Amino acid sequence: MKGITWGGPAVAAPTTSAKHALETASAYLLHRHDLDEAILLKTLSAMSTSGSDYADLYFQSSHGEVWELREGIVRSATSSIDQGVGARTIYGDETRFAYSQALSVAALEQLAAATRGGMTAGRSPGAAKPSRFQGRHFPPIYAAGDPHHSAEASTKVALLERLERMARLADPRITQVTARLSGGYDIVLVARCDGCLAADIRPLVRLALEVTAEFGGAKEIGTSGAGGRFDYAYFTGELLASLAARAVDMALASLEARPAPAGTMDVVLGPGVPGVLLHEAVGHGLEGDFNRKGSSAFSGCVGQQVAARGVTVVDDGSMPHRRGSLRIDDEGNETRSTVLIEDGVLKGYMQDTLNARLMGVPVTGNARRASYAALPMPRMTNTYMASGSLDPREVIASVKKGLYVTDLNGGQVDITSGQFSMEASLAFLIEDGRITAPVKGATLIGNGPEVLRRISMIGNDAQIDAGIGVCGKAGQSVPVGLGQPTLKIDGMTVGGAS
Repeated sequence: MKGITWGGPAVAAPTTSAKHALETASAYLLHRHDLDEAILLKTLSAMSTSGSDYADLYFQSSHGEVWELREGIVRSATSSIDQGVGARTIYGDETRFAYSQALSVAALEQLAAATRGGMTAGRSPGAAKPSRFQGRHFPPIYAAGDPHHSAEASTKVALLERLERMARLADPRITQVTARLSGGYDIVLVARCDGCLAADIRPLVRLALEVTAEFGGAKEIGTSGAGGRFDYAYFTGELLASLAARAVDMALASLEARPAPAGTMDVVLGPGVPGVLLHEAVGHGLEGDFNRKGSSAFSGCVGQQVAARGVTVVDDGSMPHRRGSLRIDDEGNETRSTVLIEDGVLKGYMQDTLNARLMGVPVTGNARRASYAALPMPRMTNTYMASGSLDPREVIASVKKGLYVTDLNGGQVDITSGQFSMEASLAFLIEDGRITAPVKGATLIGNGPEVLRRISMIGNDAQIDAGIGVCGKAGQSVPVGLGQPTLKIDGMTVGGAS
């Protein structure tokens, strides 16, 4: 498979000990609360006494902060701390779940009682009753330091002030600037009825910039951002300059933009961020729960040609430092690179324990949850389309009259039918094989599976976004990565103003 680049500076490979996560999580989430492995074993045994097929405990401690600078003033600086444990048992396709903010023996006893149910008639006990744990250690894919301690408060404010100055100095038409810096630090530990004990320490930082440009009575907004599983030292002066330039360029291009044309036309999606279309219109339809229930447009299509030749789609939670990456998923399984579509053929779906067991397939390390207070479900991590072989200039040159899209906002997607509509936040006309005037108000309309089949050219420049993505599903939000190479989609429906 061809390589993929991403929209951020180069960083050193992580060097944290593979055992560090489990040792730290055990000390922080168990020992300081007078809990130990023997208590966890007793709790899981109690949860597994009534014919359950599976049981697990998910411990979590979270620390987050957000700094916002608007019009040169720090308007807010917030910090949050949370901790707790979620307990789950699975009986066939039924899940029983409870959680507690207390970490104590009494709380675990109450959770075990709440998730333990009577055995269904005719069922035999299926879940194991572990007698000991086998600690699982996975190679590090990001450092384990707490971002909050990587910079003083004054340094965080100075970073935001520097970014604002860069944006304002870029062009006199920039009249408003808002910059937000956020950091998170999660310690998680998973204990399962099969004796698995695994942990992860997850740093996460994000920097977002929004600028407003005004000229001749018109007002337009430009945005940019970056982040990943780093500390605040990641935001170098060079990266700040690139974020300022990107946001300013977007706002100024929008000031000059003409109304987008409407109709059926060839559309070229640029590399990186436009992968949001793949994420929304295709990625969700490849999650295991939708396909087990038959509610996805891709249900029952494994082994079938669902996309044009050359289209390969991958979900990879093991990419170093990426925003959507995890050393383990939220069921304690090691994340990995999963090929979902290969050369146009559907190879499989993203799976968690529940859906994989009911579908008779392996788990893929895609179980994710917003917190200990939420149930895990199959979710994307870093999802992208792999590179093709064509020079991106060749792709653009093949279009006589069409649209070149560099940024997409979210939109509406129907998982069952595959229908979607997505707004382009920045797009340009393609005329006689050249990118010309910027346009605004363009909406891409189509069907996810059909769009995959209409891809006629694939560039050799696949990129992952710069690290700001958030994915929502069933009321839960999790950080994700997305990306793609330059793509040409033939005969796409575009909604516009003319």
